[in-house]
Amino acid sequence: MAESTKKMRTGGQVLVDALIQHDVDTVFCVPGESYLATLDALHDVSDAIRIVTCRHENGAAYMGEAYGKLTGKPGVTFVTRGPGACNGSIGVHTALQDSSPMVMFIGQIPRGFTGREAFQEVDYRAMFAPLAKWATQIDDPARIPEVVSHAFHVAMSGRPGPVVVAIPEDMQVELTDVADLGAFRPARPAPGDGDLAALRGMLAAAKKPLVLLGGGGWSQQGSDDFQAFAEANGLPVTTSFRTMHLFDNEHPNFVGELGIGTNPKLSQMVRDADLLLVVGARLGEITTQGYTLFEAPQPKQKLVHVHPDPNEHGRVYRPDLSIVAGADQFAAAARGMTSVTAPVWQDWTGTARDDYLVWSTPPGYPGVLDMGAVMAAIQQALPPEGIIATDAGNFAGWVNRFIRFRRFGTLLGPTNGSMGYGMPAAISAKVARPDVPVICYAGDGGIMMTGNELATAVQQKLGIVTIIVNNGVYGTIRMHQERDYPTRNPATDLVNPDFAAWAQAFGAGGERVETTEQFAPALDRAFAMAETGRPAVIELILDADRISPNFTLTELRERALEKKKT
Repeated sequence: MAESTKKMRTGGQVLVDALIQHDVDTVFCVPGESYLATLDALHDVSDAIRIVTCRHENGAAYMGEAYGKLTGKPGVTFVTRGPGACNGSIGVHTALQDSSPMVMFIGQIPRGFTGREAFQEVDYRAMFAPLAKWATQIDDPARIPEVVSHAFHVAMSGRPGPVVVAIPEDMQVELTDVADLGAFRPARPAPGDGDLAALRGMLAAAKKPLVLLGGGGWSQQGSDDFQAFAEANGLPVTTSFRTMHLFDNEHPNFVGELGIGTNPKLSQMVRDADLLLVVGARLGEITTQGYTLFEAPQPKQKLVHVHPDPNEHGRVYRPDLSIVAGADQFAAAARGMTSVTAPVWQDWTGTARDDYLVWSTPPGYPGVLDMGAVMAAIQQALPPEGIIATDAGNFAGWVNRFIRFRRFGTLLGPTNGSMGYGMPAAISAKVARPDVPVICYAGDGGIMMTGNELATAVQQKLGIVTIIVNNGVYGTIRMHQERDYPTRNPATDLVNPDFAAWAQAFGAGGERVETTEQFAPALDRAFAMAETGRPAVIELILDADRISPNFTLTELRERALEKKKT
């Protein structure tokens, strides 16, 4: 796009015009006096940019992160200075560890007050330096187009991630005649012919290869391209923590997730593999089971690591072949690669697939509320394009184990384990894809951290369905307590509200489910209500002892006590 004709505008107007140049259609915010001029400029473009007003800055930040993760373009959040920025910082950390493109704008104190510890003054360059890909401040309104363009490029190029931009209050009202810039064009590296030839040679020599997908920078096209490559070569494919949507779970080459509560047979498969092709994933703590699943710094398996950030290569594990490439770019190139003739690992892939099918089929669980049956009901009710936004906690293990995701972007979950993510992410998903059913799946701990955003869903007429697993404890921490300090569990018991009544107080629908038989009809009613634009909440009452799909607290406690005896 050519530069626009110059005219006198306020900094706030220049900023909003820059957002339009970069194809921003939605911003998530909690309003503040530190960016009133920008809010005023947004008023004039309400037909182009939707404002989603949130009830807390951490909710607004999570929404921006989820929007970026789902749409592939930077999610945009506005927060006010000081407390607002601090509240929003957790969403920035989530975007960093989840490799999600995001730009957070922070209203800042007037430039002339800097260094006096003015009201709510914070140095955001210093505060966000370890949390964001880039943190900066715009002091000259004439540089707004330049800095905003750079911010969007940084957020999207290489490994996607968050950028933080502080905008001083007085800068936003200062007049300038600067011209606009055109839309950003992200730079993503692609593999070379030599990279693909080397990869093909390593595949041809392998007997037990395994693929691991993860990270950011994917799209539906990238997912489809890689699926075609894996299918052509008969490769077994697993995904990293909370990225199962990157590969169709019903495809015969999909063999499970490397996350928390991984199938032991899949973990053993990783150990037995002779070649690991890792695309997009960072090989972090959760995926590697505390850096034990692969030997560091030199895995015994041959390692091919494909990642867009050159600094990620060799961070922990020395690869035998490093390919600096974006996920989509690599997938497109791999799809065009000549397949390995008559691979010898058909049985290896088939056995792993059989193991996954057994692992991901819910067995019957004792008790009045069978969470395996609950997952089966969700799977049946949710269409392939339906989205589940899951919060962090042990309760999420039911989804990770038993729900089979079919399409890209149907699972939103915080790989940094940030509680409170589910509700804001579900709202963001419904904004981005209004015609798709969306479930917020949360625990009683996490929902009380950001459940106030249910008011946002009601106000915006976003028909999300929220399922709250209420077991009266901070489940993950209780699990760790029973494992390390059996029978000693201070600080993890919870007293909760009646969540059905709580939901109704917001203007949403609310039901309480105590038995397996009650769930499926309640879910049908919730989806029917959601189709009218009214959110619905289902509270599940679960015995705290059923802490995981894989074990109970009693079993964990007894093992820990027996271990202490020996």
